[in-house]
Amino acid sequence: MNEGERDLSISIEEEFGLSAVRELLRIISETDVSEISIERGTTRLHVKRGPSLHHHSPAPMFVTPSITANVQPSAPPIGLVNAPVQTPPPVAPAPEPAAMPPGNIIAAPMVGTFYAAPSPKDPPYVQEGDVIHVGDRVGIIEAMKMMNEIESEFAGRVAKILVQNAQPVEYGQPLMVIEPLS
Repeated sequence: MNEGERDLSISIEEEFGLSAVRELLRIISETDVSEISIERGTTRLHVKRGPSLHHHSPAPMFVTPSITANVQPSAPPIGLVNAPVQTPPPVAPAPEPAAMPPGNIIAAPMVGTFYAAPSPKDPPYVQEGDVIHVGDRVGIIEAMKMMNEIESEFAGRVAKILVQNAQPVEYGQPLMVIEPLS
């Protein structure tokens, strides 16, 4: 201990009292406090806890199954179930869409579920080959529990219905093709 450190320790003892410093260190070691600074007059005491000698349990680690696949524990850990990993079947390529007949397309004005009839017991609004006029109902799209009637913007013959009853549809998806009458 050099002269400056000795003066400092004497100053701390005079200002804080050795028993008070020891009591402070004891309290810090028994609590979660890791650092404290105290000033009295011109003397300042700064205590910072170093690495703990107590064994703390590490934070939980989550390991992905691909890493643990090579580990063969004698018994499965509590809460974990050894189950075979199933891979999805390969996706078959989408069939080529049939060529759309020429005509005007009625598209879905919103996202929802297309219904061809007002109820399952009723006949569909239109079938292929029917002649329709502007404003005729051609289907319903259910969106957020609201039934929205779809009206034709074109007059003509229904050349092709492109969606099935109760099929989900996207905004702008073609629903049917209307062939103009000559």
